Amino acid sequence: MNSRRTAHARGLALTVAVGLSMTACTSADPGEPGRSAKSKVYGAPPASWCVNGVPSASSGAGRLHRGALHDDFNGDGYSDVAFPVPRGDLSRRKARRKPGYVAVVYGSSHGLRISSKQIFDQDKPGVPGVGEPGDYYGSSVTTADLDQDGYADLIVGSRENSHDEAYGSGGYEDGQLRRYHWQGSLSVIWGGRHGLSGSVTLPSRATSHDGVGSLIVAGDFNGDGAPDVATQVRGGDLRVLSGPFGHDGMPAGGVHDVKGLRKAGMRDLATGDVNGDGITDLVSVGETENGSTSRSDALYWKGTPDGLTAGVALSGIHGPQDAGKAVAVGDVNGDGYADIVTNAFFEFVSVDSGGSGVEEPEYARKYRLPHLKSGAVIYLPGGRSGPDVEKMTMLNQDSPGIPGVAHEDSGADEEGGTEYFGAGVSAGDIDGDGYADVSVGIPQKDVGGADGAGSVLTMRGTAHGLTGKGAQLLTQDTGGVPGTAQGADAFGSATKIVDVDGDGRADVLAGGEVAPDGTPHGARGAVWVFPSTACGVTPKGSIVIGPSTLGAPKQFNSALGADFNS
Repeated sequence: MNSRRTAHARGLALTVAVGLSMTACTSADPGEPGRSAKSKVYGAPPASWCVNGVPSASSGAGRLHRGALHDDFNGDGYSDVAFPVPRGDLSRRKARRKPGYVAVVYGSSHGLRISSKQIFDQDKPGVPGVGEPGDYYGSSVTTADLDQDGYADLIVGSRENSHDEAYGSGGYEDGQLRRYHWQGSLSVIWGGRHGLSGSVTLPSRATSHDGVGSLIVAGDFNGDGAPDVATQVRGGDLRVLSGPFGHDGMPAGGVHDVKGLRKAGMRDLATGDVNGDGITDLVSVGETENGSTSRSDALYWKGTPDGLTAGVALSGIHGPQDAGKAVAVGDVNGDGYADIVTNAFFEFVSVDSGGSGVEEPEYARKYRLPHLKSGAVIYLPGGRSGPDVEKMTMLNQDSPGIPGVAHEDSGADEEGGTEYFGAGVSAGDIDGDGYADVSVGIPQKDVGGADGAGSVLTMRGTAHGLTGKGAQLLTQDTGGVPGTAQGADAFGSATKIVDVDGDGRADVLAGGEVAPDGTPHGARGAVWVFPSTACGVTPKGSIVIGPSTLGAPKQFNSALGADFNS
């Protein structure tokens, strides 16, 4: 979300139950002045998923099977986390090159160990390429054990990476260099006993304007037991590198493209076994152009023994134009099939006169836009035949149990805009009951008098699917959360659910791509880490990670916290 509108201050009716004992946490980024929790006025604690301190009846159904960790770079049994900062610059030069970097922090029995941090950019010895302005190194990152040595590897995309290549035909003299612009690139940093080290470029067959690496995910798309890598290319297509991979980065299964919808663009990718056949499927969300207008679609790319099939639009999910900016996959109802969770936004909703850029009076009614006030989350269960569109459900801030109020957005000629409820969606088992829970950001949520300070919401997975009952809301004014809510912090820009301490319950990470300075002219970003319990997420023991925590310079618009590894 590079540009955003400041929302009007609104009175929020928060209906949350007090079920946890909270203490203030003063852990803060040591280099971020003014962000201590000591002087703030605490907000209400999040609702508890326990009754009188005891997990609900649905808890204990059996924790999700951990299996081999796809994100354990050093093989110690704990998940590690990568923070891509594609607009960052480690050089500390006055000239703003901003080639991008990726920071990595390792998990442990005590959570993320800041002392273990590593930072990679293209100027680091052993990393392919040279950092150039606007390369966007870290535009997307994912993890998988590509060389199958028992250690997860880090795959890094650089969507606007360009290079010169000798060209000997087509009007060019032999040996003359030709510039390939914005072709993008993929590289892998190898995992090992001592962590990440050594890197090679992956052969992506990128040509000018392919944008390889803008979005990347990994999975076993053909069921052969070896991980594959998929990246968006030229809008709506996928380029798949089929493993297993040699230590030189060469994929034994080759490189091939899978066609998507014509004139389609992608905003996010997620993977999981939606139809339960043991082969990884892929889900994408993005916009499809149709003449002078566009609409958003969710596409299902089925994994088969021959690899991914062409993406099929899941009709009925997205009617409004500004929908589907994020997607997650996880088994929310515990039936053995991965489910799909995505979001839906519609800026400047007006039920009587249509939406932004749409002059059709019935547009809002046709696409049920009253449900999209301030944004919504769409839950789509998986099944033997794939996603079951008929069982789709939608939740927003007017849904039972969800704190807050779903506000009608302002008209296009007024100041204001959506709260972006549902941004940065993620799925994972927070309370260890065997059902994947869901975290979403509300990065433009007003908190007290701070416009667009942002918040994070967690919702429970149950045998009946996703529910708003007992939803837990966190802001920087919640007791125990480091920092203080300030205007335009964008707390909740991204979220990630991952078990970083190995206790069988996934923790919640939340990014604020503008925080902690609170003003666009000082934006540098931060990441909050919230521990989990059998009663849900808790602010007790939470920490915040900023650029200085990582040993990186503070820079305008570097956007730490805008994304995590998939």
